[in-house]
Amino acid sequence: MKIKVHLVSYCILAFISFSATAQQHGLILNDTTSVPEVDETPLFNNYNFNYKNRLDSIQKTVPLTYNEYVQKYIDIYSGRKDMMGKMLGLSDYYFPIFEKALKSLNIPEEIKYLPIIESSMNPHAVSRVGATGLWQFMFGTAREYGLNMDNFVDDRKDPIQASYAAATYFRDAYEELGDWLLAIAAYNCGMGNVKRAMEKSNSNDFWELRKFLPTETRNYVPAFIAAVYVMKCSDKHQINSQRPSYIKITDTIQVNRFISIPTLAKALNMDEEELCTLNPSYKKKIVNGTELEPKRVIVPKVSLANFAQIYEVLNTDIETNMKVVLASNDETRPARRVKSKPLFFFHKVRPGQNLGAIANKYHVEVQDLKVWNKLKNLTIVPGQKIKVYSSHVESDIPSRLKS
Repeated sequence: MKIKVHLVSYCILAFISFSATAQQHGLILNDTTSVPEVDETPLFNNYNFNYKNRLDSIQKTVPLTYNEYVQKYIDIYSGRKDMMGKMLGLSDYYFPIFEKALKSLNIPEEIKYLPIIESSMNPHAVSRVGATGLWQFMFGTAREYGLNMDNFVDDRKDPIQASYAAATYFRDAYEELGDWLLAIAAYNCGMGNVKRAMEKSNSNDFWELRKFLPTETRNYVPAFIAAVYVMKCSDKHQINSQRPSYIKITDTIQVNRFISIPTLAKALNMDEEELCTLNPSYKKKIVNGTELEPKRVIVPKVSLANFAQIYEVLNTDIETNMKVVLASNDETRPARRVKSKPLFFFHKVRPGQNLGAIANKYHVEVQDLKVWNKLKNLTIVPGQKIKVYSSHVESDIPSRLKS
């Protein structure tokens, strides 16, 4: 058997402070609704120019607006010094993974902070409605974005796989909505809700349409901005990175047969749960690799002293039922689809495009485009935003809750 070993550049592994026992018993470990709710109209009697200037200085692609809502969440998160210290410690391990996935699709690097408010960067986090993993994917959306759930694995818990799926979602959301704050809002409440808010407010500015969004989403975006601020300016608030309790240099091994994680841990002379923590997506402590679909295993850097034992484990089939059964979504909340009135989005005109090309792209009529945009003739210019109404049925539930 050929085993491909790829050295992962000396990553510092931060072992996550989660209870494996609680996860096994199906307890809810985290939920986006844990984002604290604030007053709908908080008093803005403590405007802080330092916060405003710092946000301006760290802003890159995603707008980091400073206002009373963001201020409230800065107060909350900067006060949670223990929690944010742990997030700083975990970021040493997870952020390089997030950054690589986001960069592959030209998604702003700032999106890497989203798992802080989604899951507290816990790959085993499960919400009350079944959203799972660092990026809190629901079953249906995970399938839609290429993640696999079967009797052996749950890719939603795989930091690498889930990060690429999240990057793809944000690419789609930005192409649909044309604004990064709206894409972030859509990640929480779904593109349908955001489009309806755009229609009601006749605006594509988050802060103008915010009042038309679900309460959780109104808080979600300011909380994200505050999390970015506190992580970037932690030294200004006496928040210290909490070094992980266990530090490892890791290798990645691709295996093409079924292997036992406990047996591999024994060969590596390490704690079984520590190796499971490195590989959170495997449900049965079995890596179900095959010739057609090799599986990735993250292990501490292999030394020559124990290589022989490891090689033996990787070349020995284990006795288990190797039948792979796709996971069922029966246990999750059913997705209720209802009809809604047509929604609109904006198409940005590209050089060389005309109304006919845009109409063909979205399966609408040129005359409709003229009426929707109050155009007197067929003349359009590059960069112009054309309103397009979508006639397909949208769900009233968040896109990540679709089954």
